[in-house]
This record gives sequence, C-alpha cells and structure tokens, in this order.
Amino acid sequence: MYFEMRTYTIRPGMLASYMKLFEDVGLPVLKKYAELVGYWYTDIGELNQVVHIWRYESLDQRTINRKKLYADNDWQNYFLPEALQMLEKQENKIMHAASFSPIK
Repeated sequence: MYFEMRTYTIRPGMLASYMKLFEDVGLPVLKKYAELVGYWYTDIGELNQVVHIWRYESLDQRTINRKKLYADNDWQNYFLPEALQMLEKQENKIMHAASFSPIK
C-alpha cells in the first residue's frame, strides 16, 4: 500500500474559496481515480495550507490513475483553471506505513 501526502499552500484570503472549489468540483473527479484517506487545513503554524492523503495499491496504479485524471475533461476544464490561480506552492510525498501504523 502506498500513501501520497499532498500539501498545498493557498494564496492568502483564498482558502475558503479553494476548499469550496475542491469539495464541489475537484473531489468528485479525484474520487474516480484515488481513495481519499484524509483532508485537513491549517489553523496554527504555517497558515493557508491544505494537506490531503490518498491511498494507492501500487505506484503503477498511481501512475495509471494520475494519467486518467489528467485526461479527465472535468478536471482540465472546470477544476484546474480556477484552482491553479489560488495556489502558491505544492509539495507531494509518497509514504510507506510503518509496521506499527494503525493505517496501512
């Protein structure tokens, strides 16, 4: 099992708009290609960030599903054009669960 943690820094003042866009437009599309483990936003510390974790059976599955996502008309035409204007920075990590992790 593989987990991808994605951290996005949103432009100041746009967090609520980004969260609404993701919930209404981005999430329905992404759920066709990946399993959401969790989605959070910061309140203390580095502000204006959202962190989400997605589960994949393999890196090959991730590669195939990401290609399908990038070809999805709704993703390309309705989510990305608005979302990209709200982002300042993005960081992605592939993580492996430790043997003692409650989520594997």
